[in-house]
This record gives sequence, C-alpha cells and structure tokens, in this order.
Amino acid sequence: MGRFQNTGQPDWDWWGRVWPTPGETLRELGLEPGDTAAEIGSGNGYFALPAARVADPGTVYAVDVDASLLAELERLADAQGIANVAGVEGDARDLAGLLPEPVDVGLLLNAFHGIPEPESFVSGISEALAPGGRLVVVNWRDRPRAETRVEGEPRGPPTDLRLSPAATREVVEDAPGDLTLAREVDLPPFHYGLVFER
Repeated sequence: MGRFQNTGQPDWDWWGRVWPTPGETLRELGLEPGDTAAEIGSGNGYFALPAARVADPGTVYAVDVDASLLAELERLADAQGIANVAGVEGDARDLAGLLPEPVDVGLLLNAFHGIPEPESFVSGISEALAPGGRLVVVNWRDRPRAETRVEGEPRGPPTDLRLSPAATREVVEDAPGDLTLAREVDLPPFHYGLVFER
C-alpha cells in the first residue's frame, strides 16, 4: 500500500505550529496511562512519541508503510528514553494481523480524508480493538483550504477532500465493526476530534 491520497510527512517545525502540545491533545481525546494504542500512519512519531509518554506503561504501536520513517522514530525514541513505543511496518487495513495484541485505542490523526474505501479501513481498525476499545479520528475541519493558513500559507488537504464531523461520523458508524460516537472535541484552530467506542 502506498501513501493515502494527498498525504505526506510534514516536518516537526511545521507540526509544532499546528500542534504545539500533542500530548495535551491526546489526553483531551481520552488517552490514559496504561492504555495500549496504535497510531495508524505514525510517520516519524510526532504524535506516537507523546502518546507513549501519556500511555506509559502501556505500549504504543506506531504503524506506517514507510520503513525509513519508522527507523527515524526508533532513533528519536532511543534519544528521548522512550521504551514503550514499537514501530510496525505494514498495511493498516490488516491492523489486527500486524499487531501482537488488541489495543485499547486506535489513533487516526490527520489522515482520514485521504483514505480510499474508508469503510473497510475502519472495519480493520475495529477488529484490532480490545472489547470496549476506542477509535480516535482527528480531521481538518471542512473549511476552504484558503482559510486554513499557517504562517500565511494555506495548509491541509484540498477543500474537496475535507469532511465535516457529521460526514466522518457517518462513514465510521456505517462501517462494519459496531463503532458508535461517544464524543466530539473541538481542536482549534483547524481540527476536530471524534471519539468512537465499540
């Protein structure tokens, strides 16, 4: 599997302007100490590493198709003394087959807009969740790209790929896997988070 449509790996300085406190965001979305989690499309760990700090002693599985980004994540984890993050290379549509255990939380951050056939993708995540597990989806708000500017430049996915919270909810709840919206979280200035439960 290649990258999702219109996705790439922004550098950490760029992420820092949009998400200055990723650990606090993850706590706000319900990640807790002791949770096991899988971040799908983790890249080099901008969210996976803070997730590991929040979830400690639980394990965070950083899932990505790019081995070089996972190798960078491993170097960063070693440098920061983070021992509870594990890189997993592979196609996240077979998430249950990739992970060594069911997880309490699936994290899909800033990537839902680019997923082809999202219903089957969501179904695969649901299969990887432990009973009572949660799926957290963070999306760009459905505003014109010209209005979502970082340092004066339009950022985020093209306008036509953006989904409203209602549209994201519909896709997730209609997918096989019995996920139901538990809460919506406003993540200013450009994002929202939806927390689904099994």
